[in-house]
Amino acid sequence: MNNRTKWFVVSASTCLTVVLLTGMMLGKSTDQATDAYKHLKVFADVVGHIKEEYVEEPDMKAVSLGALNGMLEAVDPYASYLNADQYHEYQKTKDAHRADVGLILSKKFGFLGVLDSIPGSPAAKAGLGYYDIIEGIKGISTRDMSLATAEMLLQGDSGTTVELSVVRARHPDPTSISLVRANVVLPPVESKMLDGHVGYINIDALSASLVKDAAAAVQKLQKDGAQKLIVDVRDCGDGTPEDGIALANLFVKQGKITYLKGQKYPQKNFDADPAKAISTLPLAILTNVGTADAAEILASAVQDNKRGEVIGERTHGDAALRQAIPMDDGGVIILSVAKYYEADGKAIQDVGVKPGTEVKEADVDVEYDDNGLPIAPSADQIEKKKTENDPVVKKAVEVLTAKG
Repeated sequence: MNNRTKWFVVSASTCLTVVLLTGMMLGKSTDQATDAYKHLKVFADVVGHIKEEYVEEPDMKAVSLGALNGMLEAVDPYASYLNADQYHEYQKTKDAHRADVGLILSKKFGFLGVLDSIPGSPAAKAGLGYYDIIEGIKGISTRDMSLATAEMLLQGDSGTTVELSVVRARHPDPTSISLVRANVVLPPVESKMLDGHVGYINIDALSASLVKDAAAAVQKLQKDGAQKLIVDVRDCGDGTPEDGIALANLFVKQGKITYLKGQKYPQKNFDADPAKAISTLPLAILTNVGTADAAEILASAVQDNKRGEVIGERTHGDAALRQAIPMDDGGVIILSVAKYYEADGKAIQDVGVKPGTEVKEADVDVEYDDNGLPIAPSADQIEKKKTENDPVVKKAVEVLTAKG
């Protein structure tokens, strides 16, 4: 079966599954349950007709897999299905600290989208960023590919190569990119003083140790005379919700930081611990579309508790508790079983965090090499972006100064 045919069959099965899922989710009464079973029968009938009457014999394994992944993505874009063999491999590799390329991925249009590249990683050096779509990994199409599967394909031994097919916003034709896997190290927390006694902290990724580094940076800036603080978490998409809660508590002395709740998961509140707060200075948090997960919890907690201002662009929207749920075939589905909520009741994963002051980032002039591949910005260019000349930083200084 050619690629076009496969795309049609898998897409059709995916659409039908979404219809089925809608009926099943509505099945909370007898009539609705009956309606859900009707959808199930229709789905089975259509699959039967595809198998028996389609112009050529379809790959029913691909149809089933596409339908499964389509159903999961319709509910949860971060969900994954792994068959028994894949899950066995996943368990072997998930804690092995294998070499990687530094991509933080999400789902876009059924394919894998780049949420961010960890600074200094092979992906970042290749210029891969938020608006790029990974169409293929090692010659395998990422359409309906789970994030867990992609993670396994991208990892490997240090020094080995992985081939990607990438669709870029300004170059719609797929481009082949070869990345050499490396031991990716999270970038350090950076801090400096800006004019007007404004302390500036840049956080590109989060972990328990980086939260401690951020705390040390805050304390040093305050000791050096900072009277206001800017915490820049633009393009910070790596880190767990727990890291975000710990970071938020450095600034939020009282109130609810976030809460966790699911259909079968009782609400769990995360309230600020006054003993862990280390700063009461006027505060601005900078966000953009690449701000995700842990950094979103920081932004929402600061804004909802009126502790400071959130300035920039709406965040990506991803903060959830995910669990591996065993299946009868030996495989698993990795599914969000609870979501983290803003204090005002909005699920971060559903809507992201909308800044109180919205400022669009300046367009970046991307340079390309002779092969049409983007040239990653130099350290000087990155440093220049995050100064007073950066429109988002400039606005943050203005807002903080106006507050006195």
